[in-house]
Amino acid sequence: MPFMNAAAPLLASGQTALVIGAGLGGLAAAMRLGAKGYQVTVLDRLDRAGGRGSSIAQDGHRFDLGPTIVTVPHVFEELWAACGRDFHADVDLRALDPFYEIRWPDGSSYNATGDIARLALEVARLNPSDVNGFHRFLRDSEERYEFGFENLGRRSMHKLWDLIKVLPTFAMLRADRSVYAHVARRVKDPRLRMALSFHPLFIGGDPTRVTSIYALVNHLESQFGVHYAMGGVQAIADAMAGVVRSQGGLVRLGAEVDEIVIENGISKGVRLTNGEMLRADVTVSNADAGHTYTRLLRNHKRQRWTDKKLGSRRWSMGLYVWYFGTKGTAGKWRDVGHHTILNGPRFRGLLKDIFRKGVLADDMSLYIHRPSVTDPGVAPEGDDTFYVLSPVPHLGHANPVDWDAMEETYRKRVAENLQSVIPGFERHISTQVTFTPKTFRDRYLSPLGAGFSIEPRILQSAWFRPHNVSEEANGLYLVGAGTHPGAGLPGVISSAEVLGQLVPDAIPVAEKVAAE
Repeated sequence: MPFMNAAAPLLASGQTALVIGAGLGGLAAAMRLGAKGYQVTVLDRLDRAGGRGSSIAQDGHRFDLGPTIVTVPHVFEELWAACGRDFHADVDLRALDPFYEIRWPDGSSYNATGDIARLALEVARLNPSDVNGFHRFLRDSEERYEFGFENLGRRSMHKLWDLIKVLPTFAMLRADRSVYAHVARRVKDPRLRMALSFHPLFIGGDPTRVTSIYALVNHLESQFGVHYAMGGVQAIADAMAGVVRSQGGLVRLGAEVDEIVIENGISKGVRLTNGEMLRADVTVSNADAGHTYTRLLRNHKRQRWTDKKLGSRRWSMGLYVWYFGTKGTAGKWRDVGHHTILNGPRFRGLLKDIFRKGVLADDMSLYIHRPSVTDPGVAPEGDDTFYVLSPVPHLGHANPVDWDAMEETYRKRVAENLQSVIPGFERHISTQVTFTPKTFRDRYLSPLGAGFSIEPRILQSAWFRPHNVSEEANGLYLVGAGTHPGAGLPGVISSAEVLGQLVPDAIPVAEKVAAE
């Protein structure tokens, strides 16, 4: 389709929309609504657009705070096209090869790539007898992608009949089996079982408990690749905010919503923490679904998403993230690429500690992000920028971790584990920041400090998850990680696509005036 002038706003309508939260889901929702003719205002309490995908600048380093990869570029391309724009004209996306390297304590490794022949060689290097099972697993993954992502994930699941219709397919694909259990039926090597099943951690799920439908992530990677946006996900968020403004919309930062105002069962807008009232025909919350219902609708009697029901949900794990810059290290550690996953001695046992026992284990697995090997702009010349993430329990367990007391102790444990990958790095650190589950609770208003909202188990997915159209008030909608289809960049962008299917086109000014 022809692309419209980037500076030309869409025709004004007589209807307005408010979007709570300038995360990727909220910005995508604003773009969809702007394309449908609404006058959109996006509200966010932070000082930058992007939500969990935003960044901070410190001592010449840019630290990308949240997601670091793009796996399904076409969801962004289609979003931009719906607004008459070209995604690749606004965002410089770079394909990575390999996608990431996985390392184990015994010195073995696995390089993930989109080249299936090369990937099969990686499998054969670890265990030749697993190659056939690996190919079977890839076929399984593709089946689950077609059903779970292209079918369920890109349409609304707010009606019970939507669920009933797909139950036979759930049964056929053995959705009752976990990702790990399904992988274990295909390959025997414990390292490969980890390498092919860990992906639910990207969206906050325990691989030994999350439905095997999420094996679809393996197909996403092999089919569409793993990409990095130059400038980080922050660059995508900034480009999205730019599209919203080009449509005549407004992005207000430093504006925190205190309450969604409901009158006679209809959402009428929001009240900010400073007392300001903003009215709108449509209200969309990109705040965490738990926060939306327990806090923003605290003065409204809820039928489905009561405090009790939300309190009974299982939430994703918490995250400990250490961001640091190193001076004069651009030529060091040449074997450390853009993405590295460093495994501890346990996989299933560690998952149990994190998700079920809620204890902070002495051992750990780490994700190391070194964007400076691809994007020199993240650090001063000659320096490096790192982001090291460790999954940890959220704050809602019986004996939650006291991060005020444990933060420095845990940082030292992480540093000890990193020595095998980036030896001697601590003496080069020039600046650093740490996030704990407390930070996620306070900065992003995440219930229990969970990193990815409600865990995507089978009975917390699709119809069982908070819907994109709220049952609690007419004119109220939800997008983002805590609602359908779930967390991760493809998920939150798709939640806005579903929103676009649910919200009618805006009424032109002339028609609204005539109706009044």
